[in-house]
Amino acid sequence: MGSPFRSRSISPMASLWPTFLVLALSASSLVNADDTSTVYEVLQEYDFPIGLLPAGVTSYEFDNSTGKFTVHLNGTCSFKIDSYELKYKSTVKGVIAKDKLSKLSGIQVKVLFLWLSIVEVTRDEDELEFSVGIASANFPVSNFVECPICGCGFDCKDVDLRKGRLSRRFSSS
Repeated sequence: MGSPFRSRSISPMASLWPTFLVLALSASSLVNADDTSTVYEVLQEYDFPIGLLPAGVTSYEFDNSTGKFTVHLNGTCSFKIDSYELKYKSTVKGVIAKDKLSKLSGIQVKVLFLWLSIVEVTRDEDELEFSVGIASANFPVSNFVECPICGCGFDCKDVDLRKGRLSRRFSSS
């Protein structure tokens, strides 16, 4: 007569539950776009203007305890500001602290004919210093009070930004 108990093998997914639980609990300090703050409000909390990121961020993650963040855009984003051309990858990462963005990845600026990665941004009163590692440039904070729009930067005409999506209205003139 056989045993009334059947042996069951544990599925690989069941054995991962403790790992998922630990990850979920350790991620409790993470904030994302579904919570109360937008990524633009997080920038302001650390004394940065919202215009450091283009309009239309689709989501973000932020670890309040370490300052590490990841910002997701709908795709790559490029535009010109004055004589500079900027390019944002679809994912931008870094660490934020009061008046300092460091360990940045995913943002590049064209200087002459070279694309250089912006690795750090610091704020000193009313100026922002953008560092590409070997060089830096300063700009007034007031240049970044509005978010640039992918494709046209700050000089956009007939552009309407609704619900995080960009739509262009064409007018016949």
